[in-house]
Amino acid sequence: MADKTFTLTNDETGDAVRLMVRESVQGPPTVDVTSLYRQMGVFTYDPGFMSTASCTSGITYIDGEEGVLEYRGYPIEQLAESGNFIEVAYLLLYGELPNKDELEKFDGIITHHTMINESLKGFFNGFQSNAHPMAVMVGVVGSLSAFYHDSLDINDPRHREISAHRLISKMPTIAAASYKHSIGEPIVYPRNSLSYCANMLHMMYATPCEDYEPDPVAVKALNLLFILHADHEQNASTSTVRLAGSSQANPFACIAAGIASLWGPAHGGANEAVLDMLTEIGDVSNIDKYIARAKDKNDKFRLMGFGHRVYKNRDPRATLTRKVSHECLSALADQNNPMFELAMRLEEIALSDDYFIERKLYPNIDFYSGIIYRALGIPNNMFTVMFSIARTVGWVAHWLEMMDDPQQRIGRPRQLYNGYQRRQYVPLDKR
Repeated sequence: MADKTFTLTNDETGDAVRLMVRESVQGPPTVDVTSLYRQMGVFTYDPGFMSTASCTSGITYIDGEEGVLEYRGYPIEQLAESGNFIEVAYLLLYGELPNKDELEKFDGIITHHTMINESLKGFFNGFQSNAHPMAVMVGVVGSLSAFYHDSLDINDPRHREISAHRLISKMPTIAAASYKHSIGEPIVYPRNSLSYCANMLHMMYATPCEDYEPDPVAVKALNLLFILHADHEQNASTSTVRLAGSSQANPFACIAAGIASLWGPAHGGANEAVLDMLTEIGDVSNIDKYIARAKDKNDKFRLMGFGHRVYKNRDPRATLTRKVSHECLSALADQNNPMFELAMRLEEIALSDDYFIERKLYPNIDFYSGIIYRALGIPNNMFTVMFSIARTVGWVAHWLEMMDDPQQRIGRPRQLYNGYQRRQYVPLDKR
Protein backbone atom coordinates (compact mmCIF):
# COMPACT_ATOMS: atom_id res chain seq x y z
CA MET A 1 0.00 0.00 0.00
CA ALA A 2 1.39 3.42 -1.00
CA ASP A 3 2.11 5.90 1.76
CA LYS A 4 -0.51 8.58 2.15
CA THR A 5 0.57 12.18 2.48
CA PHE A 6 -0.91 15.42 3.70
CA THR A 7 0.14 18.61 1.92
CA LEU A 8 0.36 21.86 3.89
CA THR A 9 0.73 25.11 1.93
CA ASN A 10 1.83 28.55 3.13
CA ASP A 11 -0.69 30.96 1.55
CA GLU A 12 1.78 33.88 1.72
CA THR A 13 4.84 32.26 0.15
CA GLY A 14 3.31 29.37 -1.75
CA ASP A 15 5.77 26.98 -0.10
CA ALA A 16 4.36 23.54 0.56
CA VAL A 17 5.40 20.55 2.62
CA ARG A 18 4.24 16.97 2.23
CA LEU A 19 3.71 15.24 5.55
CA MET A 20 3.34 11.49 5.90
CA VAL A 21 0.00 10.19 7.17
CA ARG A 22 0.54 7.27 9.54
CA GLU A 23 -2.30 4.75 9.69
CA SER A 24 -3.58 3.46 13.02
CA VAL A 25 -4.65 -0.13 13.67
CA GLN A 26 -7.84 1.39 15.07
CA GLY A 27 -8.93 5.01 15.22
CA PRO A 28 -8.09 8.01 13.05
CA PRO A 29 -4.84 8.27 11.06
CA THR A 30 -2.12 10.63 12.29
CA VAL A 31 -0.30 13.32 10.36
CA ASP A 32 3.42 13.07 11.14
CA VAL A 33 4.58 16.68 11.68
CA THR A 34 8.13 15.91 12.86
CA SER A 35 9.59 17.61 9.77
CA LEU A 36 7.27 20.62 9.82
CA TYR A 37 9.52 23.03 11.71
CA ARG A 38 12.61 21.99 9.81
CA GLN A 39 10.97 22.47 6.41
CA MET A 40 8.50 25.30 7.05
CA GLY A 41 9.81 27.05 10.17
CA VAL A 42 6.48 26.76 12.02
CA PHE A 43 5.16 24.88 15.04
CA THR A 44 1.72 23.36 15.58
CA TYR A 45 -0.51 24.81 18.31
CA ASP A 46 -2.81 22.43 20.20
CA PRO A 47 -3.72 23.44 23.80
CA GLY A 48 -4.49 20.36 25.86
CA PHE A 49 -3.11 18.15 23.06
CA MET A 50 -6.64 17.34 21.90
CA SER A 51 -5.46 16.65 18.34
CA THR A 52 -1.89 15.54 19.00
CA ALA A 53 -0.51 12.01 19.24
CA SER A 54 2.52 12.24 21.53
CA CYS A 55 3.66 8.66 20.99
CA THR A 56 2.86 5.31 19.45
CA SER A 57 1.37 2.73 21.81
CA GLY A 58 -0.13 -0.73 21.64
CA ILE A 59 -1.54 -0.88 25.16
CA THR A 60 -4.99 0.72 25.26
CA TYR A 61 -7.49 1.78 22.62
CA ILE A 62 -10.38 4.18 23.23
CA ASP A 63 -13.18 5.19 20.85
CA GLY A 64 -14.92 8.00 22.67
CA GLU A 65 -17.69 8.34 20.11
CA GLU A 66 -18.73 4.70 20.39
CA GLY A 67 -17.92 4.21 24.07
CA VAL A 68 -15.21 1.59 23.45
CA LEU A 69 -12.32 0.75 25.79
CA GLU A 70 -9.90 -2.10 25.05
CA TYR A 71 -6.76 -3.35 26.79
CA ARG A 72 -4.36 -4.98 24.30
CA GLY A 73 -7.36 -5.55 22.01
CA TYR A 74 -9.60 -7.14 24.64
CA PRO A 75 -12.93 -5.35 25.35
CA ILE A 76 -13.04 -4.01 28.89
CA GLU A 77 -16.44 -5.66 29.37
CA GLN A 78 -14.94 -9.13 28.89
CA LEU A 79 -11.96 -8.49 31.15
CA ALA A 80 -14.16 -7.03 33.89
CA GLU A 81 -16.64 -9.89 33.68
CA SER A 82 -14.20 -12.81 33.63
CA GLY A 83 -10.76 -11.59 34.66
CA ASN A 84 -9.04 -10.64 37.88
CA PHE A 85 -6.77 -7.66 38.45
CA ILE A 86 -3.49 -9.59 38.51
CA GLU A 87 -4.40 -11.27 35.22
CA VAL A 88 -5.14 -7.86 33.69
CA ALA A 89 -1.89 -6.46 35.11
CA TYR A 90 0.04 -9.23 33.36
CA LEU A 91 -1.82 -8.49 30.12
CA LEU A 92 -0.96 -4.79 30.25
CA LEU A 93 2.70 -5.43 31.05
CA TYR A 94 3.41 -8.31 28.69
CA GLY A 95 0.84 -7.89 25.91
CA GLU A 96 -0.89 -11.27 26.22
CA LEU A 97 -3.16 -12.99 28.70
CA PRO A 98 -1.15 -15.40 30.86
CA ASN A 99 -1.60 -19.14 30.83
CA LYS A 100 -2.06 -20.93 34.15
CA ASP A 101 1.66 -21.33 34.90
CA GLU A 102 2.48 -17.75 33.88
CA LEU A 103 -0.32 -16.38 36.04
CA GLU A 104 0.72 -18.42 39.09
CA LYS A 105 4.34 -17.29 38.72
CA PHE A 106 3.41 -13.63 38.26
CA ASP A 107 0.91 -13.71 41.12
CA GLY A 108 3.58 -15.28 43.34
CA ILE A 109 6.09 -12.55 42.48
CA ILE A 110 3.61 -9.76 43.23
CA THR A 111 2.36 -11.43 46.42
CA HIS A 112 5.81 -12.09 47.89
CA HIS A 113 7.15 -8.57 47.33
CA THR A 114 4.39 -6.59 49.03
CA MET A 115 6.38 -5.77 52.18
CA ILE A 116 8.21 -2.47 52.35
CA ASN A 117 11.60 -1.80 53.94
CA GLU A 118 11.24 -1.29 57.70
CA SER A 119 13.12 2.00 57.40
CA LEU A 120 10.27 3.37 55.31
CA LYS A 121 8.00 3.34 58.36
CA GLY A 122 9.93 6.32 59.66
CA PHE A 123 9.03 8.30 56.56
CA PHE A 124 5.35 8.21 57.47
CA ASN A 125 6.06 9.72 60.87
CA GLY A 126 7.56 12.74 59.11
CA PHE A 127 4.12 13.75 57.83
CA GLN A 128 1.44 15.51 59.85
CA SER A 129 -1.37 13.16 60.82
CA ASN A 130 -3.81 15.32 58.84
CA ALA A 131 -1.66 15.30 55.69
CA HIS A 132 -3.57 14.28 52.59
CA PRO A 133 -2.72 10.62 51.83
CA MET A 134 -1.83 11.57 48.26
CA ALA A 135 0.89 13.88 49.58
CA VAL A 136 2.28 10.93 51.52
CA MET A 137 2.08 8.71 48.44
CA VAL A 138 4.07 11.15 46.31
CA GLY A 139 6.84 11.37 48.89
CA VAL A 140 7.10 7.71 49.87
CA VAL A 141 6.88 6.28 46.35
CA GLY A 142 9.52 8.72 45.16
CA SER A 143 11.78 7.61 48.00
CA LEU A 144 11.77 3.95 46.89
CA SER A 145 14.65 4.68 44.52
CA ALA A 146 16.82 5.17 47.60
CA PHE A 147 16.27 1.55 48.62
CA TYR A 148 16.81 -0.38 45.39
CA HIS A 149 20.19 0.59 43.96
CA ASP A 150 20.67 -3.00 42.80
CA SER A 151 18.16 -2.69 39.96
CA LEU A 152 17.98 0.94 38.85
CA ASP A 153 19.77 0.61 35.52
CA ILE A 154 16.97 1.72 33.18
CA ASN A 155 18.96 0.42 30.19
CA ASP A 156 18.75 -3.12 31.56
CA PRO A 157 15.43 -4.82 30.59
CA ARG A 158 15.61 -7.11 33.61
CA HIS A 159 16.09 -4.17 35.98
CA ARG A 160 13.10 -2.45 34.40
CA GLU A 161 10.97 -5.55 34.93
CA ILE A 162 12.04 -5.91 38.57
CA SER A 163 11.16 -2.25 39.22
CA ALA A 164 7.76 -2.75 37.58
CA HIS A 165 7.03 -5.73 39.82
CA ARG A 166 8.14 -3.85 42.93
CA LEU A 167 5.91 -0.89 42.19
CA ILE A 168 2.81 -3.02 41.59
CA SER A 169 3.56 -5.15 44.69
CA LYS A 170 4.27 -2.35 47.14
CA MET A 171 1.74 0.26 46.10
CA PRO A 172 -1.16 -1.20 48.17
CA THR A 173 1.12 -1.52 51.22
CA ILE A 174 2.20 2.12 50.95
CA ALA A 175 -1.39 3.24 50.36
CA ALA A 176 -2.72 1.35 53.37
CA ALA A 177 0.13 2.68 55.51
CA SER A 178 -0.74 6.25 54.51
CA TYR A 179 -4.30 5.60 55.67
CA LYS A 180 -3.19 4.06 58.96
CA HIS A 181 -0.93 7.04 59.60
CA SER A 182 -3.84 9.45 59.02
CA ILE A 183 -5.98 7.74 61.69
CA GLY A 184 -3.18 7.07 64.17
CA GLU A 185 -3.17 3.28 63.90
CA PRO A 186 -0.10 1.06 63.46
CA ILE A 187 0.83 -0.15 59.99
CA VAL A 188 -0.48 -3.64 59.22
CA TYR A 189 1.75 -6.12 57.40
CA PRO A 190 0.48 -7.77 54.22
CA ARG A 191 -0.66 -11.40 54.24
CA ASN A 192 0.58 -13.68 51.47
CA SER A 193 -2.47 -15.91 51.79
CA LEU A 194 -4.79 -13.17 50.49
CA SER A 195 -5.47 -11.99 46.97
CA TYR A 196 -4.24 -8.57 45.83
CA CYS A 197 -7.55 -6.81 46.50
CA ALA A 198 -8.37 -8.73 49.69
CA ASN A 199 -4.91 -7.91 51.02
CA MET A 200 -5.49 -4.21 50.39
CA LEU A 201 -8.67 -4.26 52.47
CA HIS A 202 -6.95 -6.32 55.17
CA MET A 203 -4.09 -3.82 55.50
CA MET A 204 -6.56 -0.95 55.75
CA TYR A 205 -8.96 -2.38 58.30
CA ALA A 206 -7.11 -4.99 60.40
CA THR A 207 -5.38 -3.99 63.64
CA PRO A 208 -2.83 -5.80 65.84
CA CYS A 209 -5.60 -6.54 68.33
CA GLU A 210 -8.27 -7.62 65.86
CA ASP A 211 -8.04 -9.41 62.53
CA TYR A 212 -10.17 -8.52 59.56
CA GLU A 213 -11.75 -10.86 57.03
CA PRO A 214 -12.58 -9.03 53.78
CA ASP A 215 -16.17 -9.37 52.62
CA PRO A 216 -16.34 -11.16 49.22
CA VAL A 217 -18.66 -8.45 47.91
CA ALA A 218 -16.09 -5.81 48.84
CA VAL A 219 -13.25 -7.78 47.23
CA LYS A 220 -15.29 -8.24 44.04
CA ALA A 221 -16.06 -4.52 43.89
CA LEU A 222 -12.44 -3.51 44.45
CA ASN A 223 -11.24 -6.01 41.83
CA LEU A 224 -13.64 -4.48 39.30
CA LEU A 225 -12.59 -0.90 40.05
CA PHE A 226 -8.92 -1.81 39.85
CA ILE A 227 -9.42 -3.44 36.44
CA LEU A 228 -11.39 -0.47 35.10
CA HIS A 229 -8.87 2.04 36.44
CA ALA A 230 -5.76 0.13 35.37
CA ASP A 231 -5.18 2.18 32.22
CA HIS A 232 -6.85 4.82 30.08
CA GLU A 233 -4.49 5.60 27.22
CA GLN A 234 -2.56 8.93 27.15
CA ASN A 235 -4.34 10.74 29.99
CA ALA A 236 -2.70 13.50 32.03
CA SER A 237 -0.97 11.27 34.60
CA THR A 238 0.18 8.68 32.06
CA SER A 239 1.56 11.46 29.86
CA THR A 240 3.31 12.84 32.95
CA VAL A 241 4.95 9.46 33.60
CA ARG A 242 6.07 9.28 29.96
CA LEU A 243 7.42 12.83 29.99
CA ALA A 244 9.34 12.23 33.22
CA GLY A 245 10.60 8.92 31.87
CA SER A 246 11.79 10.56 28.65
CA SER A 247 14.50 12.30 30.71
CA GLN A 248 15.67 8.82 31.82
CA ALA A 249 14.54 9.43 35.38
CA ASN A 250 14.27 6.29 37.50
CA PRO A 251 10.88 4.52 37.45
CA PHE A 252 10.02 5.36 41.06
CA ALA A 253 10.44 9.07 40.36
CA CYS A 254 8.32 8.72 37.21
CA ILE A 255 5.47 7.00 39.07
CA ALA A 256 5.66 9.59 41.86
CA ALA A 257 5.21 12.26 39.18
CA GLY A 258 2.20 10.36 37.87
CA ILE A 259 0.68 10.25 41.36
CA ALA A 260 1.10 14.02 41.67
CA SER A 261 -0.67 14.54 38.35
CA LEU A 262 -3.46 12.12 39.25
CA TRP A 263 -4.12 14.08 42.45
CA GLY A 264 -5.80 16.93 40.55
CA PRO A 265 -9.60 17.21 40.93
CA ALA A 266 -10.01 17.30 37.14
CA HIS A 267 -8.31 13.90 36.90
CA GLY A 268 -8.08 11.24 39.61
CA GLY A 269 -9.60 13.49 42.26
CA ALA A 270 -12.93 13.59 40.43
CA ASN A 271 -14.47 10.74 42.45
CA GLU A 272 -13.56 12.55 45.66
CA ALA A 273 -15.16 15.68 44.18
CA VAL A 274 -18.38 13.68 43.59
CA LEU A 275 -18.74 12.96 47.29
CA ASP A 276 -17.90 16.58 48.14
CA MET A 277 -20.66 17.64 45.75
CA LEU A 278 -23.15 15.24 47.36
CA THR A 279 -22.20 16.65 50.75
CA GLU A 280 -22.82 20.18 49.47
CA ILE A 281 -26.26 19.26 48.09
CA GLY A 282 -26.98 17.69 51.45
CA ASP A 283 -30.48 16.32 51.01
CA VAL A 284 -32.81 14.96 48.34
CA SER A 285 -35.07 17.97 48.88
CA ASN A 286 -32.28 20.23 47.55
CA ILE A 287 -31.75 18.35 44.28
CA ASP A 288 -34.07 20.46 42.12
CA LYS A 289 -32.30 23.64 43.23
CA TYR A 290 -28.86 22.26 42.38
CA ILE A 291 -30.04 20.79 39.08
CA ALA A 292 -31.29 24.25 38.14
CA ARG A 293 -27.93 25.72 39.11
CA ALA A 294 -26.12 23.15 36.99
CA LYS A 295 -28.23 24.16 33.97
CA ASP A 296 -27.53 27.87 34.54
CA LYS A 297 -24.54 28.90 32.39
CA ASN A 298 -23.87 31.84 34.68
CA ASP A 299 -23.63 29.69 37.81
CA LYS A 300 -20.21 28.22 38.66
CA PHE A 301 -21.74 25.11 40.25
CA ARG A 302 -21.12 21.92 38.27
CA LEU A 303 -22.45 18.43 38.79
CA MET A 304 -19.37 16.25 39.27
CA GLY A 305 -19.34 12.71 37.91
CA PHE A 306 -21.44 13.36 34.82
CA GLY A 307 -20.14 13.30 31.25
CA HIS A 308 -16.56 12.66 30.19
CA ARG A 309 -13.94 14.53 28.17
CA VAL A 310 -13.19 11.49 26.00
CA TYR A 311 -16.46 9.57 25.91
CA LYS A 312 -19.12 11.38 23.90
CA ASN A 313 -21.51 8.53 24.55
CA ARG A 314 -21.74 6.42 27.70
CA ASP A 315 -18.56 5.65 29.61
CA PRO A 316 -18.31 1.83 29.25
CA ARG A 317 -16.73 1.64 32.68
CA ALA A 318 -19.73 3.37 34.23
CA THR A 319 -22.07 0.75 32.83
CA LEU A 320 -20.02 -1.93 34.57
CA THR A 321 -19.69 -0.08 37.89
CA ARG A 322 -23.38 0.83 38.06
CA LYS A 323 -24.41 -2.76 38.73
CA VAL A 324 -21.68 -3.29 41.32
CA SER A 325 -22.46 0.00 43.05
CA HIS A 326 -26.04 -1.16 43.60
CA GLU A 327 -24.79 -4.55 44.85
CA CYS A 328 -22.50 -2.80 47.32
CA LEU A 329 -25.24 -0.57 48.58
CA SER A 330 -27.52 -3.57 49.09
CA ALA A 331 -24.93 -5.74 50.81
CA LEU A 332 -22.58 -3.37 52.63
CA ALA A 333 -24.13 0.05 53.15
CA ASP A 334 -26.82 1.58 55.31
CA GLN A 335 -29.76 1.94 52.94
CA ASN A 336 -31.10 4.83 55.00
CA ASN A 337 -27.92 6.84 54.56
CA PRO A 338 -29.01 10.18 53.02
CA MET A 339 -25.81 10.29 50.93
CA PHE A 340 -26.69 7.09 49.06
CA GLU A 341 -30.33 8.07 48.65
CA LEU A 342 -29.17 11.38 47.20
CA ALA A 343 -26.76 9.67 44.81
CA MET A 344 -29.39 7.26 43.51
CA ARG A 345 -31.85 10.10 42.96
CA LEU A 346 -29.24 12.07 40.99
CA GLU A 347 -28.55 8.97 38.89
CA GLU A 348 -32.26 8.60 38.17
CA ILE A 349 -32.52 12.22 37.02
CA ALA A 350 -29.43 12.03 34.82
CA LEU A 351 -30.77 8.96 33.04
CA SER A 352 -34.21 10.47 32.38
CA ASP A 353 -33.88 14.28 32.19
CA ASP A 354 -33.82 15.60 28.60
CA TYR A 355 -31.16 18.17 29.51
CA PHE A 356 -28.70 15.42 30.48
CA ILE A 357 -29.72 13.03 27.71
CA GLU A 358 -29.41 15.61 24.91
CA ARG A 359 -25.94 16.61 26.14
CA LYS A 360 -24.99 12.98 26.88
CA LEU A 361 -24.17 13.86 30.47
CA TYR A 362 -24.48 10.32 31.74
CA PRO A 363 -23.02 9.25 35.09
CA ASN A 364 -19.36 8.32 34.55
CA ILE A 365 -17.06 5.96 36.43
CA ASP A 366 -16.11 8.67 38.95
CA PHE A 367 -19.74 8.95 40.04
CA TYR A 368 -20.10 5.23 40.72
CA SER A 369 -16.60 4.59 42.04
CA GLY A 370 -17.10 7.26 44.68
CA ILE A 371 -20.32 5.58 45.79
CA ILE A 372 -18.64 2.17 45.89
CA TYR A 373 -15.66 3.41 47.89
CA ARG A 374 -17.97 5.07 50.37
CA ALA A 375 -19.98 1.83 50.70
CA LEU A 376 -16.70 0.00 51.41
CA GLY A 377 -16.03 2.42 54.25
CA ILE A 378 -13.12 4.12 52.51
CA PRO A 379 -12.87 7.83 53.41
CA ASN A 380 -13.05 10.50 50.71
CA ASN A 381 -9.39 11.48 50.94
CA MET A 382 -8.38 7.88 50.11
CA PHE A 383 -10.39 7.67 46.86
CA THR A 384 -7.60 8.98 44.64
CA VAL A 385 -5.10 6.80 46.48
CA MET A 386 -7.13 3.74 45.52
CA PHE A 387 -7.16 5.01 41.95
CA SER A 388 -3.36 5.35 42.02
CA ILE A 389 -2.92 1.71 43.09
CA ALA A 390 -4.77 0.49 40.01
CA ARG A 391 -3.32 3.04 37.60
CA THR A 392 0.24 2.13 38.64
CA VAL A 393 -0.09 -0.93 36.39
CA GLY A 394 -0.91 1.26 33.39
CA TRP A 395 1.82 3.76 34.22
CA VAL A 396 4.40 1.01 34.49
CA ALA A 397 3.22 -0.61 31.25
CA HIS A 398 3.57 2.70 29.40
CA TRP A 399 6.97 3.35 30.96
CA LEU A 400 8.20 -0.08 29.87
CA GLU A 401 6.81 0.43 26.37
CA MET A 402 8.42 3.86 26.10
CA MET A 403 11.81 2.57 27.22
CA ASP A 404 11.69 -0.05 24.44
CA ASP A 405 10.70 2.50 21.76
CA PRO A 406 13.63 3.32 19.43
CA GLN A 407 11.91 6.62 18.54
CA GLN A 408 11.77 7.70 22.18
CA ARG A 409 13.51 10.98 22.95
CA ILE A 410 13.34 13.52 25.75
CA GLY A 411 10.05 15.42 25.71
CA ARG A 412 10.38 19.06 24.70
CA PRO A 413 7.05 20.75 23.84
CA ARG A 414 7.20 24.03 21.94
CA GLN A 415 5.23 27.20 22.66
CA LEU A 416 3.48 30.12 21.00
CA TYR A 417 5.33 33.05 22.60
CA ASN A 418 3.13 36.04 23.45
CA GLY A 419 5.39 38.04 25.79
CA TYR A 420 7.44 41.20 25.29
CA GLN A 421 9.67 41.75 22.30
CA ARG A 422 13.37 42.31 23.00
CA ARG A 423 13.95 45.31 25.29
CA GLN A 424 16.86 46.88 27.12
CA TYR A 425 17.71 46.64 30.79
CA VAL A 426 17.12 49.88 32.77
CA PRO A 427 19.32 50.54 35.82
CA LEU A 428 17.49 50.61 39.16
CA ASP A 429 18.02 54.34 39.77
CA LYS A 430 16.38 55.16 36.40
CA ARG A 431 13.22 53.06 36.71
